[in-house]
Amino acid sequence: MKQPVLSFTAVFVKAQHGFFGFLEELPGLHSQGHSVEEARAGLEHLAAIVFEEERILCAELLAGKDVVREEFRLDLPPAQGDRTRFATHFNSN
Repeated sequence: MKQPVLSFTAVFVKAQHGFFGFLEELPGLHSQGHSVEEARAGLEHLAAIVFEEERILCAELLAGKDVVREEFRLDLPPAQGDRTRFATHFNSN
């Protein structure tokens, strides 16, 4: 099976001691760093761990079962400007 490529929207918010980053499409996955690059590297690392752990759990759950695997595509609407559920957590300092 061809290795899938996923694309997410990373958001980085300037905070008092660096940057807070999260992926809009993956609730609960967030990172922080002194720079955007550091926060991005944290997101990449954590996302890789999440997907690998899910694959391991799926393999265990499906072991010995007759399953059908197929590519699943979903066209998402574009982001809605600056509206995010985290907007109220940050002040404009």
